Amino acid sequence: MKIGRNDLCPCGSGIKYKKCCAGKDETGGEPAGMGEVMGELRQLLQGQSFGSLEDANAFIGNFIQKSSQAPIDDFHGLSSEQMHRLLHFPFETPELVTFASRIDIAPEAPIMTLFRLLADAIGEEGLKATATGNLPRNFCRDAALAFLGEEGYRKRTRYGGINAEPDFSELHVTRLTADLAGLTRKYKGKFILGSECRKILVKDGLPGIYPRLLRAFAREYNWGYKDRYQEFSIIQHSFLFTLYLLQRFGAEWRTSTFYADIFLRAFPAVLGEARPYPFESAEEQITRCYTIRALDRFAEFLGLVEIERDPADKYANEFRLRKLPLVDHVVHFHA
Repeated sequence: MKIGRNDLCPCGSGIKYKKCCAGKDETGGEPAGMGEVMGELRQLLQGQSFGSLEDANAFIGNFIQKSSQAPIDDFHGLSSEQMHRLLHFPFETPELVTFASRIDIAPEAPIMTLFRLLADAIGEEGLKATATGNLPRNFCRDAALAFLGEEGYRKRTRYGGINAEPDFSELHVTRLTADLAGLTRKYKGKFILGSECRKILVKDGLPGIYPRLLRAFAREYNWGYKDRYQEFSIIQHSFLFTLYLLQRFGAEWRTSTFYADIFLRAFPAVLGEARPYPFESAEEQITRCYTIRALDRFAEFLGLVEIERDPADKYANEFRLRKLPLVDHVVHFHA
C-alpha cells in the first residue's frame, strides 16, 4: 500500500509524510522503525491472494494499525501511535501521560526564582512598562543582581551593562512565558498580575504557578527565539519525549550527547532540514541545537535537571546532566 504524501508519516513523528520521511525514502533512507515493519509486511504478503483490492487494503491496513501499537526500539518502549500522541496531544492524552495541576514540592527552578521576583515587584500597584513595552531598567538590574549574585552580575556585565529587559535574557524569557501563560499582562501602561494568577497564588502558591509556566513554555513560547538556528520544530514538539527520556534514564549522570543521539535516532528526518556548512555536519548542528534548546534552556531553566559543565572549558558543547526530583512530580507516564 502506497503511503500518501498527506498521510501521517508511519515513522511515528506525527508529521505529514511529505514533510517528514518522503525525501529520505526517495534517497534510499528509511524512517526510524520502518525498515523492520515494511520488511515484515513484504514477507506476509508473499504467497497471499486476495479476492479484491479492498481485501488487500484491509489486510495491509490492519497490519499497519497493529504495527503502530507495537513498541519501537528507537522510541525506547513507545509505539508510533503513542509518539504521535506525545507530539501532538501532550496535554490531552491522560491514558498515556498526566501533568500535575499543582505540584506537591516547592518548585526550585531558575524560572520560578525570576517569576517570584517579578510578581513581588508587580505587587498590588503594578510595575510601569517602558515606552517599548518592556520591564523597567532598574528592576531588571536589581533582579539580575538578586538572581546572579554579585560575582555573577560582574561577569555578566563585564562587556556590556543591563540597560533593557532583553539584556537580561533569563528575565525576558520568564516575562514572555508568564504573559503567554496568562499570569501577567499589561494594563494601562503597567505590568499587572492576572486575576487567575492572584487566585492561584492565594490558593496554591508557587506550586500552583509552576505547571502553568511549564505548559506555556512547552507549547507557546518559541524555543528558537534569537538562537540563530534553523526552525527544527521537532525539537520543541518532542519536549514530552525529552521528559520521558529524563524519567527513564535521568537517575544517573549522562552526557548531553547521550540524549541528543536518542533524539536523532527517533527523528532522523530532521537531518534533512539542516543547511550544509563546511565545518559542521548536519548531525553536529542538530546535536548542538537540541542540547541548547531541550536540555539547557528548557530542562535546566525549568529546574528539571542539574547540569555539570567542565570548568576548564566553558565553551564546551557537551556537559553531564541528571534529573532533579521536580521531573517526577510534574509529569507521570502510563506507557
